[in-house]
Amino acid sequence: MTLDLTPDQLLSTTRAVRKRLDFTREVPRHLIEECVDLATQAPTGRNRQRWHFIVVTEKRQRAQVADIFLHALGRGQAAPLTAADHHRMQYDSASTARVFDGVRYLADNIHRVPAFVIPAVEGRTDRASVEVQAGTWGSILPAVWSFMLAARSRGLGTVWTTAHAPLERELAQVLGVPHDKVMLAAFLPLAFTIGTDFRPATRVPREEVLHWQRW
Repeated sequence: MTLDLTPDQLLSTTRAVRKRLDFTREVPRHLIEECVDLATQAPTGRNRQRWHFIVVTEKRQRAQVADIFLHALGRGQAAPLTAADHHRMQYDSASTARVFDGVRYLADNIHRVPAFVIPAVEGRTDRASVEVQAGTWGSILPAVWSFMLAARSRGLGTVWTTAHAPLERELAQVLGVPHDKVMLAAFLPLAFTIGTDFRPATRVPREEVLHWQRW
C-alpha cells in the first residue's frame, strides 16, 4: 500500500522527520527492499552504480550504531554561517527553531529508532578534485533522495543526517565496511511516521534563488 499522493505532493511534502518518527513499530524488510529497488533506478555517473545501502535493524547492532551517532554528534562542527544563511534561516524563524528542537529530540531518542539506513558509495573524495567529488556525490545523492521519496510514499519517515561524519571510520568498522574504499555518505533514521499529513515547508521566494541567463 502506498499513500494517495500526486507527484507534486510527494515532492513537496517529503520532510525531514525527527519528532514524528514512530518508535513503537518495526519497519518490515520488504518495504525497505522496495525503497532500495526504487533508489537504484536513480541516475548515476557513467552508469557505475557504486551505491550501497547498509540497513541496521537488529537490536544489539542498532545500539552500537546509535552510540557512535551520539558520540559523533557531540564532536561535529557545523560550517560557519554566512549573512545569506542567516537571512534565509530567519525567513521562517519558527521553522528554524523547530529544526534545532527536532535535532535534540532525535538525539535523545536515537536508540529507539527501529531502523537505520546508511547509504554508501564506492570511492572516497577526501582529497579529490571538484570534478571527482561532483561525480561521486552525484552518483549517491539522487539515489538517497529517491529512497526518501519512496519511504514517504509508504508512510515512512526519514531525515538526512551527516552527524556520523567525525566517527565515520569507527562506524565503518562496526558495519564491516572497507573504509579505505567506501564512503558512508549519510545516516538515515527510518520509521513509520506518526500521521501522514505533512505539508510543504515555507521557503525563500523563488525570486531570490532563480536566475535567468546569468547570476
